[in-house]
Amino acid sequence: MANDDTAPSGNDRVPSRDVLKALGDNTRYAIYLELARSARPRGTAEIAEALGLHTNTVRPHLDRMREAGLLDVTTDGRGDVGRPQHRFSLAAEAPALGLEPPTVPVLARMVLNMAERLRASAADAFAVGEVEGAGRAARYSAYPSALEALVDELDRLGFDPVVAESEAPDNAVVAFANCPFAPYAESHPDLVCGLHHGLVAGFVDTMGDAEVAEFCSIAHRTPCQVELASR
Repeated sequence: MANDDTAPSGNDRVPSRDVLKALGDNTRYAIYLELARSARPRGTAEIAEALGLHTNTVRPHLDRMREAGLLDVTTDGRGDVGRPQHRFSLAAEAPALGLEPPTVPVLARMVLNMAERLRASAADAFAVGEVEGAGRAARYSAYPSALEALVDELDRLGFDPVVAESEAPDNAVVAFANCPFAPYAESHPDLVCGLHHGLVAGFVDTMGDAEVAEFCSIAHRTPCQVELASR
């Protein structure tokens, strides 16, 4: 029999019925997204706090997801007295579902360390992000405005954008309620925030009806945000 080069393997295989049932619950899906965005294993209390839930609500969902093979768990002694602390992360066999595989954070850290060794600057990062942003804008050519397109793209990337009015007439502010780059921005702010700034600028410039008036990174305020001005 001839080899089938298109056969799925690893994270590309079709999820089992148990996995689909486990992720069919809104809370478990929210937990899955939270862990997919995290660069490190998270404790039960951390997950509950991030989702605005009680730990007793989160615990059985974590157990169900672990039984379905979605999660790995490690144990240490840093919990309450006499109580081990469980930390959860996505299992290597968990389906990608369009999310980044567990190896991506490892690659990101290595690339950032390499960039520092090569003395890459914030300007270099901006230029790289600008090219990426311009490429991403191409799929939004039918959108009525750069603002709407940018909000949808930032949402796809996990920034949970929130639009607010600006003090300047005809301007709009897009705040980033979540930063999926946060673990890397904290250790490499110039490079990571430079990449993000460039990505937004390249995207908006390609859309053509707006420009970046101000970009506030982790060094400026929380949450980070961008202000767009109409052209």
